[in-house]
Amino acid sequence: MVTFVPEMGEESQGVMPIVVRKCKKQLTEYFQGTRTQFNIPIAPEGTDFQREVWQELLSIPFGKTTSYAKQSIKLGDVKKIRAVGSANGKNPIAIIIPCHRVIGSDGNLTGYAGGLDKKEWLLKHENSLPGMTQTSLF
Repeated sequence: MVTFVPEMGEESQGVMPIVVRKCKKQLTEYFQGTRTQFNIPIAPEGTDFQREVWQELLSIPFGKTTSYAKQSIKLGDVKKIRAVGSANGKNPIAIIIPCHRVIGSDGNLTGYAGGLDKKEWLLKHENSLPGMTQTSLF
């Protein structure tokens, strides 16, 4: 479950709350190739460890990848690699919390709740900017 952190000001305009409109706008910009990071106030629900893993995912820059092993080391224990992979798989806000940027140590694409074809597309999308041709999402 995802909780949106309240922002200052009007809570909603019409039917769609401000934070949802902001999320929609930023995701549209991301897919159009004009946004490389998000600034949406979110508070995903999970265990302390899951939230720590998801916070670490936010430090992976657009167009870059890391491995599950490197993510485990950054979190303080290389032995937690499977737990890190499991927490990544439970990420409730894919794309905004970029779990697609984590790959196998050998460079292979591994595990993605949305499917490896979507993970591959997202990584190509991020590495193709600017000036290169994108492949189709579907």
